[in-house]
Amino acid sequence: MSKSVKDLMNEKSSRQKSLQFTEKAMPLFFLVCAIISILTTFGIVFTLAKETCTFFSDVPILEFLAGKEWYPFFKNDPSFGILPLLSGTFLIAGIAMLVAVPLGLASAIYLSEYATERTRKIVKPVLEVLAGVPTVVYGLFALTFVTPLLQTVIPNLPIFNALSPGIVVGIMIIPQITSLSEEAMGAVPNAMREGALALGATRLEVALKVILPGSLSGIISSIVLGISRAVGETMIVSTAAGSTPKFTLDVTESIQTMTSYIVQVSMGDATYGSTIYYSIYAVGMTLFLFTLLMNLLANYVSRRFREEY
Repeated sequence: MSKSVKDLMNEKSSRQKSLQFTEKAMPLFFLVCAIISILTTFGIVFTLAKETCTFFSDVPILEFLAGKEWYPFFKNDPSFGILPLLSGTFLIAGIAMLVAVPLGLASAIYLSEYATERTRKIVKPVLEVLAGVPTVVYGLFALTFVTPLLQTVIPNLPIFNALSPGIVVGIMIIPQITSLSEEAMGAVPNAMREGALALGATRLEVALKVILPGSLSGIISSIVLGISRAVGETMIVSTAAGSTPKFTLDVTESIQTMTSYIVQVSMGDATYGSTIYYSIYAVGMTLFLFTLLMNLLANYVSRRFREEY
């Protein structure tokens, strides 16, 4: 009997030592993971900055930022003005947000204020499935379905255009805006809803005049993050928007975005060490800085308009 008690005490002591080791080892493991993440970020930024500086040693930075022509593959007189790529990127993002913001907010309001628990359990997983569709599938969908559909309305619409991929990018962003906005609306206390209803407001008035203002920070953050996602989208625009860099806002023309240009050059159209090769780093740095600013803006807006409940 005494031997079994002794064995139990030994097992208990062994478990305590194991727990103590785990408690000491896990913080160190988490610290290493955090350091690796930080070093990876610094490595990416350093690589972009280094190769971008190499590019600007051959191309004046003013020509890059203010030039309206992007023809890097011209042998005699190449042009490296990024404005056509910027206009194409912003054109796609603008169309996408015109689609995603109203549909995403309407879906969020429905899920938060109107849908039953059973409906919510069905609709939210469907939206999550939509978010999990590979972007290359969206690109083929834009090229083979949306563009022919638009051509029935706009007969002269070319096969490669900005309108079709812009709409499909917006469809892709809807789940993100819906999910984040619905979570922000769900954080608004029920007391505010009940108080507004008790004063005679309709459910629509409660949604538009109480819930939306109360969750404004989360909604704006979701929109800003959605813009960042649209700006950084690659496969949809590479498949359906074409590869014609134009400084235009005409949605029916073929355009090229920053990401699609990076894909084009990365597929082997440029010699390693050439100016064209280093141009993808300059474009990548521009894209990185823009998305960084958008994320900083989202964090600022979230803090600036946050409601304390």
